[in-house]
Amino acid sequence: MEKPVWLFFDLGSTLIDETEAYAARVRETVSGTDVSAAQFAAVMQHFFSQGSDGYKEAVSLLHLQKAPWRSELEHPYADCHAVLDRLKRRGYRLGVIANQQLGTVQRLAHWELLPFFDVIVASAELGMAKPDPAIFRWALRQADCEPYRAVMIGDRIDNDVLPAKTFGMRTVRLLSGPFAAFCPHPDPSDHTVRNLSALTDHF
Repeated sequence: MEKPVWLFFDLGSTLIDETEAYAARVRETVSGTDVSAAQFAAVMQHFFSQGSDGYKEAVSLLHLQKAPWRSELEHPYADCHAVLDRLKRRGYRLGVIANQQLGTVQRLAHWELLPFFDVIVASAELGMAKPDPAIFRWALRQADCEPYRAVMIGDRIDNDVLPAKTFGMRTVRLLSGPFAAFCPHPDPSDHTVRNLSALTDHF
């Protein structure tokens, strides 16, 4: 099997730590209700462990209103810059395929991540979102890359692993963020890693 040329990354819970943003959203969601943050978090985590969008399912089950996502509370994982720099130095082309609010390029620039990426495909700007195969097709076209020479790296099986595999891309699942609790057997991803630094054992 040929060495991949392109490594595409998801952002949330892959390169970007969303822990504080999730905690704030839970607090705002239950504020003024008779549901505690701990109760909501337990329900949310149950659904995440089933592979579902835990926040969305918990809001529906508990008859609450969604709170806004506070992207200003996100920040790169501690090893993010070092890992991307190492992969870039090893000759890989790096890209992003992510479901994001408007302003992805600006946030990447703020986090000093923008120079690492040659292709950035974000849902809000493009008008399509994962797991729609069209967003993967668009990214591969922008990269001028055949699917078998590309790898998709993300935390979600439904949004990252399965749709990428339909194109013949190789896949790596990062066991971080709330979806790490979902443990299907067999795991459809080609590789699973516990943190970003472990990627450098594979690439």
